[in-house]
Order: sequence, then structure tokens, then C-alpha cells
Amino acid sequence: MHTLLKNLKVEINDKLYVKDPESSDLGKRILSCSIEMIYELGFEQFTFKKLGLAIKSNESSIYRYFENKHKLLLYLTSWYWSWLEYQLVLQTLTLSVPKDKLNRAVEILTQEVTQDSNFSHIDEVLLNKIIISEYSKSYLTKEVDIENKEGYFAVYKRLVLRLKDMIKEVDPAYAFPASLSSMVIQGALHQHFLKDHFTAITDCNSTTTPTSYFLNLIDQLIISNGKK
Repeated sequence: MHTLLKNLKVEINDKLYVKDPESSDLGKRILSCSIEMIYELGFEQFTFKKLGLAIKSNESSIYRYFENKHKLLLYLTSWYWSWLEYQLVLQTLTLSVPKDKLNRAVEILTQEVTQDSNFSHIDEVLLNKIIISEYSKSYLTKEVDIENKEGYFAVYKRLVLRLKDMIKEVDPAYAFPASLSSMVIQGALHQHFLKDHFTAITDCNSTTTPTSYFLNLIDQLIISNGKK
């Protein structure tokens, strides 16, 4: 598995970039520094001009890779969901008991992220924090339906469907597997955000994690009532 991960290249919709940032050192620096800057400044305050100054390159050189910062955010979020999908597939591959596979999948999709040494130019911990706070800005736009047709959210949707299939495998009679799957993935982001910013309206904290909550939810809704 370690060798497989070493050879892994996260695949991204090529419509999200002008030039593949993974193809050059400058492109990788753009990705690495943009993650740091979006985390520090927030997406609204982040600009290509600021990014150019940070990487000591002309602003125009960044436009040779990305049309605008919205496309860059879509690229980063797609990278994250693709990377998480690989974790899900690899870490559930050898599990044969449906409820064990579902529980492991929920853990992977809701837990705090740790650094992955296989991608030295991507800080997955900071990227996870960006996803928690900024992901909704990638799709709460007037162009969402057009961008959806272009396949910009395909990886995220595929991840939701993977979890949906695991839910159905445990309890084929459950009526809302897609809704539950998308709620777990999106809800995990929300609970992590509440835990850090609105502590009065969540039960998650330093000892009760979002993972604990969602494992309990899945157990109550699916596993305890499942036939397997």
C-alpha cells in the first residue's frame, strides 16, 4: 500500500486549470503557497497579486496556470476530495464485513486530517481547514449548475456515492442512503467548524469529536437496524 501511495497522482478535471500545476516547480509552489495564504488570509482577502509577491513571481505567471482564484479554489477542493477518496478506498479495501467497512469509512471522512508525506507540496492539514471554512464558497455561486455540468464537482459526488453504497450494503432497506451519505460528509465539515467557532450549538469538543457523533448516528440509524 505504501508503494502504491508513493506512485499516486491525484487526478483533477483539466478544465479547472490552464496549465497543470503539477507539471512544474512553479505550479507546485503556486499550490503550496496558495494553501498557506488562503488559510491565513481567508479566501475573500486572497488575491493572485498577493500570491505572486509571496512566491516572488509575476502575477501574470499565475494566470498561466489558473484563470482566476475561483478556479484555483475548485482545483484545491477537488484535490482534497480526490485525496480523501484514495484514503477511503485503500483503507477499506481489505474489510469484508459491511458494518466494519462503513464504520471505517465514516472515521476517514469525519476525523481530523494528518499530514501525508506522499505529497510534499500539499499541506493536507491546512487544506482540510480550508475545506472546513471555505468549501461552500466553491459551489454557492450563480454558476453552480453550469460548473456541475462541466464535472467540477464529480470527485465530491463520487465520494458521496461510495459512502451511499456502503450504507446500502449494511441496510438495503434504508430509504435515504444518498441523503445520509451527503449529510455525513458535509455535516462533518460543519461540526468541525462549530467546534472551533460556535461551541454553544454543538456537543463536539476536545474530547467528543465529530467522528464520535457520526459513528453514533450511523449506529442508531443503520447498523443497529441492519440485517448484516
